[in-house]
Amino acid sequence: MAPPGLLVAGASFLAFRGLHWGLRRLPTPELAARDRWQWRNLCVSLAHSLLSGAGALLGLSLHPQMAADPIHGHPSWALVLVAVSVGYFLADGADLLRNQTLGKTWDLLCHHLVVVSCLSTAVLSGHYVGFSMVSLLLELNSACLHLRKLLLLSRQAPSLAFSVTSWASLATLALFRLVPLGWMSLWLFRQRHQVPLALVTLGGIGLVTVGVMSIILGIRILVNDVLQSRPHPPSPGHEKTRGTRTHRDDGPVTRDNSTLSLKDYREAMGPSLGEVGPGQGDEGLPCTVPHRGEGQTGSSASRFLFQLTHIPSPC
Repeated sequence: MAPPGLLVAGASFLAFRGLHWGLRRLPTPELAARDRWQWRNLCVSLAHSLLSGAGALLGLSLHPQMAADPIHGHPSWALVLVAVSVGYFLADGADLLRNQTLGKTWDLLCHHLVVVSCLSTAVLSGHYVGFSMVSLLLELNSACLHLRKLLLLSRQAPSLAFSVTSWASLATLALFRLVPLGWMSLWLFRQRHQVPLALVTLGGIGLVTVGVMSIILGIRILVNDVLQSRPHPPSPGHEKTRGTRTHRDDGPVTRDNSTLSLKDYREAMGPSLGEVGPGQGDEGLPCTVPHRGEGQTGSSASRFLFQLTHIPSPC
């Protein structure tokens, strides 16, 4: 008989695929009509982030033993929440394969594969559920990033709602992304002799990578949404970096070639035209707002910031 966790993951997969199907039957906002699939994908991703992020926060608040003993201490429903997330990532991967080319989604598919592998360890073994619940706190920040992209897709930037969402993205990035990543890294280091070497190596590489990406993520949101939204007087050396033009079946779009290819990093950047963008899936959407100049480069400090926040995509 299959483990209960696998049955829950399978049911979750069907439920999220069904949600995709159901959203196809609902009207898409007029401003987002050009990118109906991405609108649906982001809505499903937002639903998962709210469910898993809020569930993890509530669970850790009511059952602090999951943080005190991340390997063995957990209530039975916590395993269910982890299994639901496994089903979501599998469903999102299927959605990417169905609607996008492999060349545009390979990085997101790799991301989903790593996440499913890590969470499945908890689902199949019944151990490390508490550790997995802490990792799901990152979904609270992902919810803000998904909402930010939905506002961009519906041409709600700049607006009060977009500004509030940008600041919320920065706040939750610090509180629910960097803090949990730091805690998990410290715990893994302290328990390196009790945890199998393969898991320590895999977890360590993943945590370092996501940690660095999260710092860059915060800088990008701060620069694009806060600093560059303020008016600057013209000065010598002021330059603008314009997006390249490309075409899709539904018309010309603008492509931001500076987008880094991991899921939550794309979430921070908003529309990255012509490619998936954090899970196309959850992570990317065609730009539907005019491309702004990327900032001033008139001084050495600003040139450094410009270079730091315009890392070319490895894709």
